[in-house]
Amino acid sequence: MLEGWIQIALTLLIVVVITPFFGRYMARVFLEQRTFLDPILNPVERVLYSAIGVSAKEDMTGWQYARAILYSNVVMGLLIFFMIMNQGWLPLNPTKISAPTWDTILHTTISFITNTNQQHYSGETYLSYASQMWGLGYHMFTSAATGIAVAIAFIRGLTGRPLGNFYVDLIRSITRILLPICIVGGIIMMAAGVPETLAGPAVFSTLEDPNISQAIARGPVAHFEIIKQLGENGGGFFAINSAHPFENPNGLTNLVQLVALLSIPTSLIYTYGVIANNVKQAWLVYSIPFAILVCFVIITAIGEYNGNPAVNALLGSQQPNLEGKEVRFGWAESALYAAFTTATMCGAVNSMHDSFMPNGGFVTLSNMFLQIVFGGQGTGTAYLFAYLILAVFVTGLMVGRTPEFLGRKIEKREVVLASFLILMVHPISILIPAAIALAFPDQLAGISNPGFHGFAQVIYEYASAAANNGSGFEGLGDSQPSPIAIATGAKTTATALWWNLSTCFSLLAGRYIPIIGLLLLADSMSRKQSVPFTTGTLRTDTGLFTGVTAGVILILGALTFFPVLAFGPIGEAFQIAKGIG
Repeated sequence: MLEGWIQIALTLLIVVVITPFFGRYMARVFLEQRTFLDPILNPVERVLYSAIGVSAKEDMTGWQYARAILYSNVVMGLLIFFMIMNQGWLPLNPTKISAPTWDTILHTTISFITNTNQQHYSGETYLSYASQMWGLGYHMFTSAATGIAVAIAFIRGLTGRPLGNFYVDLIRSITRILLPICIVGGIIMMAAGVPETLAGPAVFSTLEDPNISQAIARGPVAHFEIIKQLGENGGGFFAINSAHPFENPNGLTNLVQLVALLSIPTSLIYTYGVIANNVKQAWLVYSIPFAILVCFVIITAIGEYNGNPAVNALLGSQQPNLEGKEVRFGWAESALYAAFTTATMCGAVNSMHDSFMPNGGFVTLSNMFLQIVFGGQGTGTAYLFAYLILAVFVTGLMVGRTPEFLGRKIEKREVVLASFLILMVHPISILIPAAIALAFPDQLAGISNPGFHGFAQVIYEYASAAANNGSGFEGLGDSQPSPIAIATGAKTTATALWWNLSTCFSLLAGRYIPIIGLLLLADSMSRKQSVPFTTGTLRTDTGLFTGVTAGVILILGALTFFPVLAFGPIGEAFQIAKGIG
């Protein structure tokens, strides 16, 4: 037991130590200060700017920035849809996989351009190497870079600067942050045993019967794996994601993945502190999601270590809950990974969340409901400061102080935008499609698991889509037959069609409506005149205000979804406690 807790503590410590160094580096990149990569990348970026006709000094308004994101994402989405639709005759397809069904391709396309990577397919049997590398891998870079760009534009707006240029921010996010780390990380992953090959499946004779052969899927996994984690993408090359020994073979690769998926969202808060010239406030803000994350890790770990009392009684002694877990990671690393991947909206898994005790279900769902622990790539940081703006307004009303943030007045427009983002868009994206699915459990959704856990499976699917997380509780018929199965006579299902199309609504609404709102909020703040600090100004860089902000987050974020949690993991926990689950 002690060894597991030490592993958890050391991983959290590594993340905290990395934060100021990486955060300061990102600040230098986007403040256009000198970095060690300038001699190599400055000429490359000038060529890219010239090729797409963009001036590095041309700033955009909030609407212009949002339109640039939408236009570029539509074009990139059409490209990936076309590529997967035609993968049967494109190169790098050693197993000759034809195109999946149109609804699977549509869902996959939208899922990857929104940085969600929710997968209603198995990578090794549905997609060619070309589709995985050139299609999905490309979008892992661009969707992650889009989130970083939004965060930087939002930080600029809060601090009174122009929002910048989306295309410049997108390119610099890739060339200066994602790509260099992925090159180093990919080499580490290969050295640790993750395959990187264009050869087809390896075929071996089985030990039971030498006349029977078995094909073992492989592919260009190492470079795919590191951007999957660093970019908070989460989509696995194989069906079982980072529980697969080719994606995550040992403790070293597991540690690299955990640190990678947390490094950017945690460091962006410190980046804000450098840009705003208020590192003290950055650490105070940082403490909010970090404290929640630590609590959630402990809750999940306790549940997995203690296991199910009914099962423990059958075993004759206390055993951790290893059902759905990889033995090479155990209860501690599985619990830590689940809390990290849903806190950061990565969605990668090294164990099956559906197999977790209710503690884990409560934590993973709560993370996706809150979206700020540490949240999606870039957007989680922006959400956190949107909560900060609401806290300033609420506190100002309570104590009679002027609601100001960084010397700029918080007025009706800012409050409406922030509250709309936090209180309206996310719940609508989850609860409306979930209500429809639950109203027609047999006809539409094909829900096979009754009771509290089955309810949680449905809510989890839409929460995962709306939060752009991508992980799943599984147990739902959300996959159409593979191209290989269809070729042998398998039929498509209306149930999978429902899940593919209904989650597309949550994917799109959960990604683009908040991004537009965040950019408009940042644009509004950037246009305000700075007012001098007076004795009537509410200070936002104090421990007291940080505590108030944490309270606002828990009240507004958690209570919105408390009834859902009560009918899901909380109800399941009481059921197990009574010995009937």
